[in-house]
Amino acid sequence: MATVVITQPMLFPWPGFFEQLMLADTYIYLDDAQFSKGSFTNRIQVLRGPARSWMTIPLAGKGSFQTISALQAAGDAWKASHRALLCQSLIGAPFLDDALAIFDAVYRRTSLVELLIASIEGPARYLGIGRRRIVARSSALGVSGTSWRRVRDLVRQAGGTRYVTGHGAARYLDHAAFAEAGIDVAYMAYSRTRWPQPGGAFTPYVSILDLIARTGPAARDHLNPATIPWRDFLQQEALTS
Repeated sequence: MATVVITQPMLFPWPGFFEQLMLADTYIYLDDAQFSKGSFTNRIQVLRGPARSWMTIPLAGKGSFQTISALQAAGDAWKASHRALLCQSLIGAPFLDDALAIFDAVYRRTSLVELLIASIEGPARYLGIGRRRIVARSSALGVSGTSWRRVRDLVRQAGGTRYVTGHGAARYLDHAAFAEAGIDVAYMAYSRTRWPQPGGAFTPYVSILDLIARTGPAARDHLNPATIPWRDFLQQEALTS
């Protein structure tokens, strides 16, 4: 079964994303999707003591009506402020140097979309994820359309027979249409495995750099990918809604 994962480029995503990435035989960056304000494309949370703070890339023109691949940052002063915020967030972490090495390599990019993609691929290399994974960009695949139809056609173009997705897709996917196309749909069952964090209640919803800085080479041991068949997932969602 060939598993395809499709997501937009994102800034140093949370560890749950990398559990999804671990399942992919083919991973497609949806780089020609329209930017959505308030998404995780250009921002991620980091710990600041027991609380969380946003680490956000300011966008020229606020990114309005642009595809992700066309986004441009507003200046470059944010790079230094992000590094300072990260150092403050991770002070005392035993593998801070590992996290900063990844961060610095990623932030050398001048193209914003390349920086976003590198902020996934850099941590993935450190974690040893998907060395044989096929990586593609939707802008290069020549598949038109919108919403679930385009997702389905991208999976088919990639030769996929299984599509693994995050929970938000339940709002718009036509699961029957995927089944008719010979594509099984599964939703992520994020493990949210705990790792050491200073003070306060644990939260998994911070950048992968937090996990790397605090656990180093053992970071991958905190990633436990699993999925739920789509019918079971929708039943669970109905019971909790």
